[in-house]
Amino acid sequence: MRAFLFPLLLLSFVGLSPLSFGQVFKVKDAKGLKKAIAKLRPGGHILLAPGHYGSGYVLKGLRGSRSRPIILEGTPGKSLPLFEGGEEGFHLISCHFLVLRRLHVRGCQANAINADDGGDLKKPARGLVFSQLLLEKTGPRGNHDALKLSGLADFTVRDCVFRAWGGSAIDMVGCRKGKIQRCRFEGLPGFSQASGVQTKGGSRDILIQGNLFLNAGSRAVNLGGSTDLRFFRPKIQEFEARRIKVFGNWFSGSRSPIAFVSSSECLVQRNTIAYPEKWVLRILQEQDAKGFKPCQKSRFENNLVLFDQRVKKVVNVGPRTLPKTFVFKKNLWFCKEGKRKPRLPSREVGGIYRLDPRCKKDQQGRWIPFSKDKKIQGIGAGKVR
Repeated sequence: MRAFLFPLLLLSFVGLSPLSFGQVFKVKDAKGLKKAIAKLRPGGHILLAPGHYGSGYVLKGLRGSRSRPIILEGTPGKSLPLFEGGEEGFHLISCHFLVLRRLHVRGCQANAINADDGGDLKKPARGLVFSQLLLEKTGPRGNHDALKLSGLADFTVRDCVFRAWGGSAIDMVGCRKGKIQRCRFEGLPGFSQASGVQTKGGSRDILIQGNLFLNAGSRAVNLGGSTDLRFFRPKIQEFEARRIKVFGNWFSGSRSPIAFVSSSECLVQRNTIAYPEKWVLRILQEQDAKGFKPCQKSRFENNLVLFDQRVKKVVNVGPRTLPKTFVFKKNLWFCKEGKRKPRLPSREVGGIYRLDPRCKKDQQGRWIPFSKDKKIQGIGAGKVR
């Protein structure tokens, strides 16, 4: 029964139904892939055999529908098809309801995958799904992103691995109503890795959930940023980012795992943050243009924070911000050395201090608490199930 249900469950993960498929193109080389892309229609399905496919694929104006998405994927149970080198692996321009799944993109100089709205700032690309991708060694330095998303709505990034990049593993400009779930972000030496996930340029209503961040950049999650005003979508707003929810993630390392930057109404809740290099979180204002409000009104709640002597200041507060509007509630703070209580920019409600959660690192790099103290129930990302 379980084997029978698995294909149906997999389809439900990306909003598909067994009846959504149209013509299937089985492809084994780059030439065949280019021919298949030219023939794609709603419901079209490209199935790639293992092999090397080069890079530089531009998919423009492909329009599936919610019930009949276009799918480009590697063959289930086989080695991932490899797209390697060049400027970009894929560039998706004004595509709708398109699924990229089970692909390996490596060694691109600019971006591994670039998806945008074609420059029409008022008409987002809708319904894109990025699933089970391995994106690695992008850059290696400078503003070069593994997954660059500009002007997307109702999108999903799920069960992907990001390993070594220049700018951001995922960089969002003017994106809304998206989900980033169950991904692994792993920084490596030799790559600049400015941030793991960045939401800026008017991005809003994004869920970042259940991911693992391992030394994932100077700022593992950058809630906001500093965007050229020409690129805001759909128009210039008062904040770089708004209503971003960071829930149930694991963080290990990074100069600062969390940064609130020219943002508002963000929620960082039930995450486990282990041993950052300098700060636990930052509150900054990096957008200086007229009409933008100070970074303000966000929440940091029910997080489990482990830190050591490298963290001299738990929260780094920059100028032109409103740190007293931030809410800190029921976080557990444990310093490995000594009995330090964190100094926060506003009074914390129900904070837990100096209680050892007895965390141990699992094989995936997650820090898991083993204390049976009832005070830590509902704190942190929880045990892996």
